Amino acid sequence: MAKFKIQKDDTVIVTTGKHKGATGRVIDVLVDEGRVLIEKVNLVKRQMKPQGERMGGTIEKEASLDISNVSLWNAEESRLVKAAWGVVDGNKVRVDRKTGNAISNS
Repeated sequence: MAKFKIQKDDTVIVTTGKHKGATGRVIDVLVDEGRVLIEKVNLVKRQMKPQGERMGGTIEKEASLDISNVSLWNAEESRLVKAAWGVVDGNKVRVDRKTGNAISNS
């Protein structure tokens, strides 16, 4: 099982493909498939049957993107972030390779 440097609730930017340049928050990381779901990026339409109280019809939902096609995004500095693993205060955390600062999950 792979360990990825992109985690849930990170802000990422799409680097290649049809949605290149789109930024959003990571909803879920599908570790076994090596894919991520990003909020309001790569929307697809699906037909749903009515079930219980839910109405049927066409819905839009996020489809997954390959994790290699996204990169961490620092909105404050408007730049991509290359992450590495490092030890800060005795804890193993993700750090920014350029500045050496720890990367938070928000």
